[in-house]
Parts: sequence; structure tokens; C-alpha cells
Amino acid sequence: MRTVKKIHNAEYRPIADLKTYSPLPTRQLDQIDPFLFLNHHGPQTYPPHNQGLPFGPHPHRGMQTVTFIMEGDIMHKDSGGHESIITGGGVQWMVAGSGLIHAEISSDEFKKEGGPLEILQLWLNLPASLKMTAPHYTGLQKQDIPTQTLSNNKVTMNLIAGDWDGTHSAFAPQTDVHLATINFMPGGELDLQVPLDQNIFFYVIKGQLEVNGHTVKATQLAEFENDHENLQVKASTESTLLLGYARPFNEPVVAQGPFVMNTEQEIYEAYDDYRKGKFGSWNG
Repeated sequence: MRTVKKIHNAEYRPIADLKTYSPLPTRQLDQIDPFLFLNHHGPQTYPPHNQGLPFGPHPHRGMQTVTFIMEGDIMHKDSGGHESIITGGGVQWMVAGSGLIHAEISSDEFKKEGGPLEILQLWLNLPASLKMTAPHYTGLQKQDIPTQTLSNNKVTMNLIAGDWDGTHSAFAPQTDVHLATINFMPGGELDLQVPLDQNIFFYVIKGQLEVNGHTVKATQLAEFENDHENLQVKASTESTLLLGYARPFNEPVVAQGPFVMNTEQEIYEAYDDYRKGKFGSWNG
């Protein structure tokens, strides 16, 4: 079985009144190429007449965001003209590419009524050849996400990206990446073969799992060696896992704020292009 190199605890980094856990990057782990960043917001309950999510208009270039809405909602708007409200169980996939401005806030209904909220946002790198691709966005609700049931109905996989044992996923990304959120009931087991040349992203959202003989608890991330293909996951309690794997790009990563490029010069150009209005206009 693939060797577990280290178990990493997420760092607690609240944003105003929003509970936020960040397992990547941390002082111990910079990236798991091409997985760059994860923020886990909540779980928490918002009261009625709240301010909602605090992510007003901001730019991105050179990467892509995948946002998992576990509970609550996100109202998305961007300078490409895309707008949506995605609710619990849904997923947003945004390719920033050459650059756009977007906002991720709560719907008017959520701000008025309040309720439970839990959201994860994962940043995936783009290779140098796709850094300046045209930006685009897709938001899908829970019912649009294909599922696969395993282990005598004790494991349910929500298939976000990649081909899972012949079942096509919800999104068709431009890079070779597999992504799924996986719900385990007690006694659920999952066996996978991950190619040796692909890095694994393994983050426990809720509960506790055993992977290849190691216990990984909620808000912990498991880092693996690339020495074997076999991944064996077992659950003794109700648990939820964010699982990904992908071939690394093995390219320089220069990240500054919302931009992820390959060189310092490209970062400078990104800020310059943003100031010059090349990311599109924002109409509020």
C-alpha cells in the first residue's frame, strides 16, 4: 500500500466571524502539486440578518478554484457575466486562466434567514501552457453531481472530476485530475489504485478515517509517498472525505495574493493588467 508520509493538522485562520481551517499551504506543507490551497469554512450556524460570506470582488489569474458547498449557499458573480446561487451539495468550478474578477457572497435569503454553513474551496494549479487560457465558470447543484455507491451502500462518492470506474464525473477539467467528495457510514470501506506518477490529496472534512493503517481525523490532511498504487480507506464512524489525485506539473510556482504564475515577472504583469482593466469590468 502507498506509504503515508505525514499527517498534517489544518491551521485555524478565522476570517472575521467565519470559522476557517487551512491545511494547505501551512508552515509544514507548501503544496501537493498541482493542489495549491484549501480553505475549509465552518461548520457553523449563522443567525438571521447576518452579513454572510465576506468574499467581495477580487481578481484571479493562472489557477482554478473548485468550491464545495456542504451546507448553506454561495452567490457567485464574475466579470465574465456569470451569475449563480449554488446550494448545499453543489459545486462551483472556475477557471481563472488569463484573469477575471469575481465575488463569492451569500444569497439574500441566507443573509435574511441564516442557517448552517460549511464550504470548502480548493485551488488547483494550471500548467504554464494553460495559464492564459480563456476564463470560464460552471456551477452545478447537488442533483447534477453523479454519484457512485459502494461497500454495501456504506460509501457514496460524489464524482466531481475524472472518470471513476467507468462513471463520468460532473466536470470535464482541462487538466488530468480526479476529484470526489466521499461519504462513509460506519463500516464503509474504499479500495483504490492511484497511478504511481500521481499525487494524492486526502483531507478529512468530518469524522475519522483509517487510510493504509493510519488514522486521519477531521481537519487533517494525509501526505503520501509515491511508492505504491493501493489506497485502502476504512470508516468506523460517519465521515466525509475530500479526495483528489493528479499528475504533478513539476513547474515553478510563484504565488502572490490571488495570482499563481511561474515567474515573478508574470506576477508583476498580472497586477499591471488588473490595474489596466484587462480582467473585465465590475458592475457591482
